[in-house]
Amino acid sequence: MKAAVVHDFTQPLVIEERPVPEPGPHQVRVRIEASGLCHTDIHAAHGDWPVRPTPPFVPGHEGVGIVEAAGAEVRHVRVGAIPWLADACGRCDHCVSGWETLCTRQHNSGYSVDGAYAEQALAHGDYVVPVPDGIDPLDAAPLSCAGVTTYKALKVSGAGPGTRVLVSGIGGLGHLALQYARLAGAETVAVDVTDDKLALARELGADHVLDARVQDVATEVQRLGGAHAAIALAVSNASFQAAYASLRRGGTLVLVALPAEGRLDLPVFDTVLNGTRVIGSIVGTRQDLAEVFRLHALGRTRVIRETRRLADVNTCFDEVLSGRTPARLVFDLR
Repeated sequence: MKAAVVHDFTQPLVIEERPVPEPGPHQVRVRIEASGLCHTDIHAAHGDWPVRPTPPFVPGHEGVGIVEAAGAEVRHVRVGAIPWLADACGRCDHCVSGWETLCTRQHNSGYSVDGAYAEQALAHGDYVVPVPDGIDPLDAAPLSCAGVTTYKALKVSGAGPGTRVLVSGIGGLGHLALQYARLAGAETVAVDVTDDKLALARELGADHVLDARVQDVATEVQRLGGAHAAIALAVSNASFQAAYASLRRGGTLVLVALPAEGRLDLPVFDTVLNGTRVIGSIVGTRQDLAEVFRLHALGRTRVIRETRRLADVNTCFDEVLSGRTPARLVFDLR
C-alpha cells in the first residue's frame, strides 16, 4: 500500500510502499476513501509543538473509509472515521465523565500512532466512529476533525439563542464553526483577512463580516454590544488579542488554533472585573462526532472543500500555509 511518510521534520513527506497492516484483536483495518488535510498535520510533519511525534510516521486524523478487516473483539463498525483521538484508557476520571479527550494516556492518530495519509490504516475499533449512510466520505473526512472541533468549541462556549458569537478565521474550521453558531440560534460575526474567506462568510449567512486588514475588530464588535463568545480559529496571536477584546462582560474566549509560538497576554484587572472566561477546547468526543455526523446527514451543514491526490501532499501543505485554500483540502483515495 502507498502511504505519505514523515522521515525528517526538515524534509518533505515521502510517498512510499508499505506492507498492508494486520489488525490486532481490538483493531480494524480501514481502506481509506478520503483523508482531510488539517493544519495539525503540518505541525506534526514539521515538529512544531513541544511534544513531537517520532519519525518515521504517517500523518492524518481525518480518515474515512471501509472496514475491510477486524480483530476478534470488533463487530460494530463497517464504515468509519479515524479521528484525532486514536484511543484512551477508558478508566480515568476524564474518560468516565465524558472528557475522554483529556485522558493523559490517550494516543492520537497521525501523531503518536500512524494515521490516515495512506491507502490502508489501522485504528482501535472502539474509537472509530461509524459514518451514517448517505454521507459523502469527502464530507465526512473534514467533519471528523474540523467539524467536531468547532462543534465542541461552540458547546463549551455557552452560545445559544440570542447570544452573539464571533468566529475568528473562516477557513477549514471556521466555515463550519459559523454554521454551528447559526444552528445554535446565535447572531454571528465572521472575521478574516482574505477576500475569498470574507465572501464565503457572507455566502454562509454570517450576520456581520469584518475584514481585520482594514477594520478594528474589537471596536466594531463592541459597537454591536460585544461578543458573548469568541471562537479563536485563526493561527495568529494578534487574532487572539482581538477576539479577547471583542468580548462583552461575562463573555467567553475559546482558544482552538495552535500557532507554533502561540501566546495570549491577559490583563488580569479587566479579566477579573469583566468576569471573562478564557478556555481551551481540544477536538471532541466520539459522541460529539456522532452528533456532527447526524446534523450533516439531516442536511444542516455544508462542507466547503476541494479534492487533491495524496501524491501531491507536499504541494498541498504549501497551499495551506500560503492561505490559498478555499476551506478544506481532502485527499481522495478512491
